[in-house]
Amino acid sequence: MRKAVEVSVDAMIEDLRTLVETESPSRDPDALAASGAAVAAVIERRLGGRAVLVASEAGPHVHWSGGGDPRVLILGHHDTVFPLGTLERRPFRVRDGRATGPGVFDMLGGLVQAVHGLAALDDLSGVEILVTADEEVGSRSSRALIEERALACGAVLVFEGAADGGALKTGRKGCGTFQVFVTGRASHAGLEPEAGVNALIEAAHQVLDIAALGRPGIGTTVTPTVASAGTLDNVVPAEATVVVDVRVESADEKERVEAAFAALAPRLDGARIEVTGSVGRPPMPGAASAGLFALAERLLPGIEGRAVGGGSDGNFTAALGVPTLDGLGAVGGGAHADHEYLVIDAMEERANLAAGLVDAIRNA
Repeated sequence: MRKAVEVSVDAMIEDLRTLVETESPSRDPDALAASGAAVAAVIERRLGGRAVLVASEAGPHVHWSGGGDPRVLILGHHDTVFPLGTLERRPFRVRDGRATGPGVFDMLGGLVQAVHGLAALDDLSGVEILVTADEEVGSRSSRALIEERALACGAVLVFEGAADGGALKTGRKGCGTFQVFVTGRASHAGLEPEAGVNALIEAAHQVLDIAALGRPGIGTTVTPTVASAGTLDNVVPAEATVVVDVRVESADEKERVEAAFAALAPRLDGARIEVTGSVGRPPMPGAASAGLFALAERLLPGIEGRAVGGGSDGNFTAALGVPTLDGLGAVGGGAHADHEYLVIDAMEERANLAAGLVDAIRNA
């Protein structure tokens, strides 16, 4: 479909180092302000024009436009899950064909590859870039902006890290978090335990009921992940909390699970239950990526597509009916872990894929 563009791996590594060494933990406004400025500076240096910092309660989102009628949105995020100080313990390094450091795979490497792929094009009209500050914590402040620009552009390329082996992400589960708050009544565990209402026992009943909501055969997982209860070893606990991770493949399952959480009822007399949360990211069906994946296959024969369990901002754009292809970012692994890494040898190919897809979409 097109000739390969010329990109410099050394220059990509230079920009990747800049972004990784500007730590960007979610919910840290000062760190995210610095990170947003660093992302904007890289975009402006490589692409020209002006990258606008869009203020939000979560931190600045970065928006850039190549001008003209919008045709394709490059989507990513600059926040990471790693707290300040991680860089000191795990500095940016390039060794044995890999780059390591907090955020190299999820997803700073993908941002760098996208920018350098675009920089090799003669014309950037119709291209927009949106890099948000709160993807790792639910995208509450950025969702409306993401959806607005996705609808305006009509096609979305998400530069989250690739699936295993470099596969693109052609489908994603919907995902969300629920919190179940149990209120009982405290009493002395030795003198009069019968006078209390044991919130921990009530929570145990609820955990079993909640776990039973899963339907792994159709892709629905309902997993209690965090629980807390009690204050002292001789006090009947008056409060307990259970946190639950939910993943679904269909809108019908999203509705079923949300209704089931809303219908949870206490088992013990005198206990009360409050539930918050939802499946905040809707499923991204394979149909949303089919056309764009076909273009990717023509550009890079043999590339695979895979549905995955994790969510991204591509879930939001796909739910609007906007064609969306995900996993276009770094080839590597270890997202959210200390062994996170990026494969250097794949950077040039992925930058070329970014450039090729943008050209193909604009010429379609």
